[in-house]
Amino acid sequence: MDPEILDALWSHGWRHFGRSFFQYSRTEMHGQPVRVIPLRVDLSRWTPSRSQSRILRLNRDLSVVAQRPHLTEEHRDLFARHTARFEENVPDSLETFLGPDPGRGRDPDAYPCECVQIEARVGRRLLAVSFLDLGCEAASSVYAFFDPEESRRSPGWLTFLAEIEHAKASGCRFLYPGYAYLEPSAYDYKKRLGALEAYDWSFWHRWEPE
Repeated sequence: MDPEILDALWSHGWRHFGRSFFQYSRTEMHGQPVRVIPLRVDLSRWTPSRSQSRILRLNRDLSVVAQRPHLTEEHRDLFARHTARFEENVPDSLETFLGPDPGRGRDPDAYPCECVQIEARVGRRLLAVSFLDLGCEAASSVYAFFDPEESRRSPGWLTFLAEIEHAKASGCRFLYPGYAYLEPSAYDYKKRLGALEAYDWSFWHRWEPE
């Protein structure tokens, strides 16, 4: 897919997992209807908050690397430990989000765009992984998972901060972290990312946290 087309889809609330594109403005959580809010970070306005800066300082001993995606048993083991904490909407596998080949090595049609895999390690031990799609002037977070025993390090935040830096270095204007809900939910952390805009399914406006 042309990167410019991908930018346009993201700007109208579309997302994709593998080759499947989707958008929806309402869904259910715990059997109750909730309203979906697409979000994006204006990278020209973004600066790390005090808590985000603390996370970066706390994890200075880690190695954080962006590379071409490749799924291994090490990734699958970490994904299984990460998702074992979930009680609802438990994903089946990494392929649910990434398709069979996010690196586009064996099958050039398996994934619609350039994808970057970001890993955080202490020594050789894998702590966190996230995947970032790149368009022309925008990037989109696909999925992140981490070792729940290392939650004190906020590894999910760490890889997202690395995504921001990678997107900025790639010349992107926006980073799309995915959907949140207007109602309180487990996705409320996205509302604290900073320099946010929200899409009301007609136009984008600045998001002012309550």
